[in-house]
Amino acid sequence: VQLQASGGGLVQAGGSLRLSCKASGMVFSISAMSWYRQAPGKQRELVANSTSGGSTNYADSVKGRFTISRDNAKRTVSLQMSSLKPEDTAVYYCNTFYRLRAWWGQGTQVTVSS
Repeated sequence: VQLQASGGGLVQAGGSLRLSCKASGMVFSISAMSWYRQAPGKQRELVANSTSGGSTNYADSVKGRFTISRDNAKRTVSLQMSSLKPEDTAVYYCNTFYRLRAWWGQGTQVTVSS
């Protein structure tokens, strides 16, 4: 399984970014996909996830600002981030649980300046 994340960058507070994660080596359509983030000195935390059935869940801190979506045909999960805040600054990781283990993408840095 490989998860290739892209789309991070530097943005001012209030701005938007879109992250994408392309999966390979797995049956994407039956797999839940998630985005996690890890800020310096903090534990990795779940940001959002998308089940194979299309349900979505969000951390309270991003509800109403972030939207997770998936395109099964393109084997891609995306995270649209709006109204970004400095506290959203972190490395963002794509994640799935497949064949009894967790798989992680390489991480993409998101930096929000105030």
